[in-house]
Amino acid sequence: MTQASRRLPEPAAAPIASASRIDASRVEAVVCIPTFRRPDMLATTLASLEAQATKVAFAVVVVDNDAAAPVGLEVAQSFFRERRLSGVATVETRQGNVHAINAAFRLARESYPSADYFLMIDDDERAEPQWLDEMVACARQGADIVGGPVTPIFPEEARAAYRDHPVFWPAFGETGPVPIIYGTGNCLLRREVFDGLAVPSLDPSFNFLGGGDTEFFTRCRRAGFTFYWRQEAQIYEQVTPGRLALGWVLRRSLATGAINYSIDRLAARSLRDRLLLFAKNIALGPISLHRAWRMLRASKHPLAATHPIGIAIGRLLASVGAMPQPYRYSS
Repeated sequence: MTQASRRLPEPAAAPIASASRIDASRVEAVVCIPTFRRPDMLATTLASLEAQATKVAFAVVVVDNDAAAPVGLEVAQSFFRERRLSGVATVETRQGNVHAINAAFRLARESYPSADYFLMIDDDERAEPQWLDEMVACARQGADIVGGPVTPIFPEEARAAYRDHPVFWPAFGETGPVPIIYGTGNCLLRREVFDGLAVPSLDPSFNFLGGGDTEFFTRCRRAGFTFYWRQEAQIYEQVTPGRLALGWVLRRSLATGAINYSIDRLAARSLRDRLLLFAKNIALGPISLHRAWRMLRASKHPLAATHPIGIAIGRLLASVGAMPQPYRYSS
């Protein structure tokens, strides 16, 4: 991989940090976890890492994005203090999931200079015991970026309309090479990926919209890095009751459309590109209706069939400046 000739400076490290006793030179992989106001869920995530059946020497980096009440920092420190895991915990004072993710990957690379592999799992997920081994095995075989499934666990009362909705399910279902992965909720990146990008971080303009990970992986694909999907590297996510609501699902579809448009708009630098983008937005109207009809026939659930229509509407709204901010939190 040819190194990019230009590199932009990264922000300074977060000001609050705590480390466990570990020989950093032995660490081969680092698991990064951004967290925000989910101490109980984070404890479950960390416990699943403690239970990894692996001989890979790994450390954990936790970044709490709530500077006012960093309860996630306290949970992580307790795991390190009790020697249940080895790693580093810190607070990212700038609000936004992109800031937290960037801080986690940056701190991981700086704290463990011998590590070759950098993984990420969200603070509302739990990994199966073989997860780390499966992901690292793919990277050792040459994959630059590895993705795996985040399988939803629905409460018993969840209706089929929600259980079958595409917003809850992974993009792929079989092990093998893929053109791209879309999220950091279950991923691995080789150190060479960061070294090979002019800007080795997520774009902060996606902080409150979401999709900063998708935009980052889009840049990785353009840079020539390879992607692989490992279906056996299972992570599970508990679907909370708040997500089993019509409004949440519709907003997620609109946000997906806005994210897709924003990524396309960043790449549209010439007048010709912008005209093509405009044409794409217009064309997606009838295409989304056709896709919705096919989904309705296949699933029998009108809610799932609204997804492609919501994406098309989200793109159009974003093109006129109506950008959702699902990840903005009040203090």
